[in-house]
Amino acid sequence: MADSASNMAVAKGDHESKMRLAAAEQTYGRGKGVNAKSARDKKLRANLKRQEFKHKEAILQAKDAEILLEHTEGFLEPEGELERTYKVRQDEIRDSVGIETAKKGFELKLPDMGPFRMDYSRNGRDLLLAGRKGHVATMDWREGKLGCELQLNETVRDARWLHNNQFFAVAQKKHTYIYDHQGTEIHCLSKHLEPLFLEFLPYHFLLASAQMSGHLKYTDTSTGQTVAELPTRLGKPTALAQNPWNAILHVGHQNGAVTLWSPNSQTPLVKALVHQGPVRSLAMDRTGHYMVSTGQDQKMNVWDIRMYREVHSYSCYQPGASVAISDRGLTAVGWGTQMSVWRGLFDAAQADQGKVQSPYMAWGGDGQRIENVRWCPYEDILGVGHDQGFASVLVPGAGEPNFDSLEANPYENVRQRQEQEVHALLTKLQPDMISLDPNIIGKLDTINDKKYQEQRNPDHKPEDHMEKIKNRGRGRNSALRKYLRKKGGKNVIDEKRVKAETLRKEYAARTKDKLKQERQDLGPALSRFAK
Repeated sequence: MADSASNMAVAKGDHESKMRLAAAEQTYGRGKGVNAKSARDKKLRANLKRQEFKHKEAILQAKDAEILLEHTEGFLEPEGELERTYKVRQDEIRDSVGIETAKKGFELKLPDMGPFRMDYSRNGRDLLLAGRKGHVATMDWREGKLGCELQLNETVRDARWLHNNQFFAVAQKKHTYIYDHQGTEIHCLSKHLEPLFLEFLPYHFLLASAQMSGHLKYTDTSTGQTVAELPTRLGKPTALAQNPWNAILHVGHQNGAVTLWSPNSQTPLVKALVHQGPVRSLAMDRTGHYMVSTGQDQKMNVWDIRMYREVHSYSCYQPGASVAISDRGLTAVGWGTQMSVWRGLFDAAQADQGKVQSPYMAWGGDGQRIENVRWCPYEDILGVGHDQGFASVLVPGAGEPNFDSLEANPYENVRQRQEQEVHALLTKLQPDMISLDPNIIGKLDTINDKKYQEQRNPDHKPEDHMEKIKNRGRGRNSALRKYLRKKGGKNVIDEKRVKAETLRKEYAARTKDKLKQERQDLGPALSRFAK
């Protein structure tokens, strides 16, 4: 009886562990496991078993770590059917939240230097402001401390933080300049002529700029070398954004088209017509599945870029000047003096439901024309740059509440920042790894493997180049004559050239015999008219 009871307890424990593993695999699993028993080699079979055991342990540990994720996002929820969340004002939100959270909603009045473009650092700790008339400033927006302030006395079109809050790039009138956190000019990228938009790829250390001439240029900020210079051939670009999933750049154009670019190709990877007028702004979600675009035709379109098809289209009362997508999937679009936040655009697209009927939140209407909008990472904050300054808007439920400190730490100290910078440089990705499908890294190259297996075959015969061009073309521009007319061919006598000469003489002899036969058939009177 004791043995049967112990066996039942063991069976029950095994069943519970299997159920727990199955529940963890639904969230943290990485696909079907490897069948170690199928391997014939004993050593290989042991290694596969060991890897599968480590994989299962990692899944269970990730499931157990959920207890540490204490913070959850909270959205505004209407109490009745007639209540609308977009009617809630910012002062009402500040009165309802805690004091520390209420301090995060503020406005900066800078009426003489606008319109302003802004950007947050990767950890969301620092703010970068760039006015069109040359005013550039950085600040720790949580504590209200000014980092540096510059007056460049020339046109500033865009500004971006680089890999951390120590360096930032500014697109000025003629060139792109890089400054440090104290406002000291570090470098002038003279090859980036008349830049309009800037984007920084943090995992590749690449600074990309779209120029007024229509060129897209990549520069490695860790070495200072120019990686690629790509002509779009579609005139002055109107928008630039990056896909955070695969580091592909999306460029909007005057004809309503959006082109997808990689530094490895001189031609666009994809070209799609998304609007009936010029494209105004672009944004991609963090999964890389959806793109939101606004155009001069007063439309905001949601695209599934896995299939390159339009999912939904929404109307704006004015052309959308800027669009941004938060970590939790909220979409903010600024049009005219108004800003709207939409919730559930991608959920409706996944479930093939109808369009979202009304926005989640709204802000503006004070005569401040919006220039651009940006979400603050790991915070329920939306930064809005307009022609009168800057506004920090509270949007409940927008940010990711649980951050990965190895990825970006909002509370890092100087030592952690230095260590993170060194690790980022050591794990920097190469530009040739940028592709539409980043999962291609690590896959088998079946095409080259097939060629290699054919070459290893003892019965394999190498392809004869002369046999390929033997029967291609006739006359003066035949393949044989082109081969023989190659530069330097008269001075170099090799086996291929001797074979080509032989083939040409044989062809000339056959042609002469054929002509002679035709003349005999025509007779003495008509033979002179033969070709």
